[in-house]
Amino acid sequence: MKLILQNHFLIAMPGIEDPFFKKSVIYICKHDSNGTMGIIINKPIENLKIKDILKKLKIKDFKKKNKEINKPVILGGPQSGDRGFILHSSKKKFSTSIKVSKNMLITTSRDILESIESLEDPENILVALGYCSWKKNQLENELLENTWIITPASNYILFKVPMKNRWTEAAKTLGIDTKKITMNFGNA
Repeated sequence: MKLILQNHFLIAMPGIEDPFFKKSVIYICKHDSNGTMGIIINKPIENLKIKDILKKLKIKDFKKKNKEINKPVILGGPQSGDRGFILHSSKKKFSTSIKVSKNMLITTSRDILESIESLEDPENILVALGYCSWKKNQLENELLENTWIITPASNYILFKVPMKNRWTEAAKTLGIDTKKITMNFGNA
């Protein structure tokens, strides 16, 4: 049976020491026979907010107070750290939008950033630099090695839970207390 992981969270097990993935929650944007692509959703880049990106891209001055532009930019993963990925819930598609689920899109084009102040702005937005990727069957093998646990994605965790609490809250959706997870396990 083939796992379908798109629109799920990968929750890092406590034994992961790699700084990119330690206590990470990754939103899976694509999972097919060629591999997997996801965005880490709980690692803010220090001193970098969405408004800083808008300023750097010379997108119009923002006169209206928009709480979205004060959100931190996230370190989405080790691949293409200079490339932006925007996860958002929106009825409007932008020029490079790809539908991940019924309520979630990922966009890489500038037009979404230009829309933040308009009436068409996305309801929820998460801006990340970089992404995570796995080759064909690589993630499935990591799952067999108990590197990750999986849970269906939650827009509440993705957009409303503070970043520092997302690892713990994502695990709680499975009834797991992260303070009690042990690395002594086996496969059933």
